[in-house]
Amino acid sequence: MAEAEVPQNAVKKTKSKKPILIGLLLALIFGGGGFYAVYSGLILAPSAASGGSTEGGAAHGGAAAEGGGGEGEDKGGGPMINPSPMPDIAFVPVEPLVISLGAASDSRHLLFTSQLEVNASHAEEVTLLLPRILDVLNGYLRAVAVSELEDPTALVRLRAQMLRRIQIVSGEGRVRDLLITEFVLN
Repeated sequence: MAEAEVPQNAVKKTKSKKPILIGLLLALIFGGGGFYAVYSGLILAPSAASGGSTEGGAAHGGAAAEGGGGEGEDKGGGPMINPSPMPDIAFVPVEPLVISLGAASDSRHLLFTSQLEVNASHAEEVTLLLPRILDVLNGYLRAVAVSELEDPTALVRLRAQMLRRIQIVSGEGRVRDLLITEFVLN
């Protein structure tokens, strides 16, 4: 007899999601492998860490390290990386500041202690300018709203603002960084 006719648009074949899932899985695997290779130093390792020589020396874990006789290896069998020399810096302590905030009836205070990271050649010059630096810090911190001081994320912004003001007062290239050692609001 007559067969039941099925309209062509009634049955739609869904596309497989298999290629998308395989592509996503491969991307994760290769991404993780690439991260591990860079993180562990297998690729893109700095050439200074290998001593600049790759012929049987410390870069391949051989006994002919720069120090001679295999003494350049640690107990794990890997090469010891010579650390870069410390930069020529000095720290200049800034006197603690106690700043009264808000109205006199509130009697809220901010205790602020910091140190300035400077080039060692400029340490004496910056120490000589400490009264001016204290004046700038005191003026700035008194002008900041108490609500901004209470915000835990505001310390980064405050530090950047204070560092910029200190660099202007001390002159370009003298102060490298402001290290906040105490920031107590009561």
